[in-house]
Amino acid sequence: MNKILQIFKRPDLRNKVLFIFFLLAVSRLIASIPIPAVDVSRLKDFFAQNQFFGLISSFTGGSLSTLSIAMLGLGPYITGSIIMQLLTMIFPALEQMYKYEGEAGRMRFNQYSRLLTVPLAALQGYGFLVLLARQNIIGQLSLLDWASAISVIVAGSVFLMWLGELISEKNLGNGVSLLILAGIVAGFPASIQQTLFTFDASQLFTYLGFIIVALAVIVGVVYISEAQRNIPINYARRVRGMKMYGGVSTYLPMRVNNAGVIPIIFALSLLLFPGMIGNFFAGSSIPVISGVAAFFTNFIQNQLWYSLSYFFLVVLFTYFYTAVTFDPKSISENIQKQGGYIPGIRPGPMTAQFLNHLLNRVTLVGAIFLGLIAVMPNIVQGATGITTFTVGGTSILIVVSVALEIMKQVDAQLSMYEY
Repeated sequence: MNKILQIFKRPDLRNKVLFIFFLLAVSRLIASIPIPAVDVSRLKDFFAQNQFFGLISSFTGGSLSTLSIAMLGLGPYITGSIIMQLLTMIFPALEQMYKYEGEAGRMRFNQYSRLLTVPLAALQGYGFLVLLARQNIIGQLSLLDWASAISVIVAGSVFLMWLGELISEKNLGNGVSLLILAGIVAGFPASIQQTLFTFDASQLFTYLGFIIVALAVIVGVVYISEAQRNIPINYARRVRGMKMYGGVSTYLPMRVNNAGVIPIIFALSLLLFPGMIGNFFAGSSIPVISGVAAFFTNFIQNQLWYSLSYFFLVVLFTYFYTAVTFDPKSISENIQKQGGYIPGIRPGPMTAQFLNHLLNRVTLVGAIFLGLIAVMPNIVQGATGITTFTVGGTSILIVVSVALEIMKQVDAQLSMYEY
């Protein structure tokens, strides 16, 4: 409470916070503006019966389930970022731009991700509208109606991307993460209300068990998010003129969950494609294509295979994102240039090999934890039978992780004012 009061006592920080709240309110406002020609009752039934699209809708704050102009949320932008990150492994020029050209290179790289958002939003919007049209959720649309609907959907995604960039500029958290958090939190009241309406006194212990599991997940998320492996580093003494430098000991922090919530968001974005492809080509007259489409549709609707695929993708993306953000070779070179060394390890390639070995072991714990959190809703719903409260482990992970990041950013801003 003291820190919150300090924020509102500082005019600069207060203006930043109020501006961010205003942008979040704008994002929730456009999430409630629907596109025309929608059968609301059939739309609710579709999302109630399709758990996968229901989960995707929870990350857009329900804007997908209401077919608002921001129905795709930040999905196209996140997918574009994934594609650009993967392309760095194929094209050395992109890797050079992202890793070695400094801030200017990263800005150009991010600009390519933004440009890629537009065609991806058009493709995803068209595919989803075709799916809903085949389910008779939206009526017959003319060519002009299709063009206007897709244009509005693309504009909504680009507008949300712009809001995220504006929020990030205020240095009080990542804008994309904050918008996703706002979408998840916006669904809390409806989930709680639905749970209260369907409350059964005979299942009191089941509900208590559900609450205990939720609290345990929150504690686990905080613990893993803050956990780090400290690698000791010693610096040799150096004499320059009449002064002596170095001779100190410090440590290199290696976080257990170095990737945050990014792997789960990446995995969800990637899992969205097979289901959309399956539903898009389900009515094809070509037997081979319709058979492949049916396979993809059944694969996504099968909870066991869906959960296993989700777990595997989260673990894979955790290692991938950690490899992109934490480069043992460049870190070992920087330590060597500064006259530092890890006790018992030779500087140079041996240090890089040691850091790489340690990174793989530490990341394994974080990757398995993230994978378990991702499939936690299916496990808990299977054990307790509670399906009304849709806030799963993934949602809790995002909310808690983003809240921790915001706290750190606010602490940094307040410390700067104190100095």
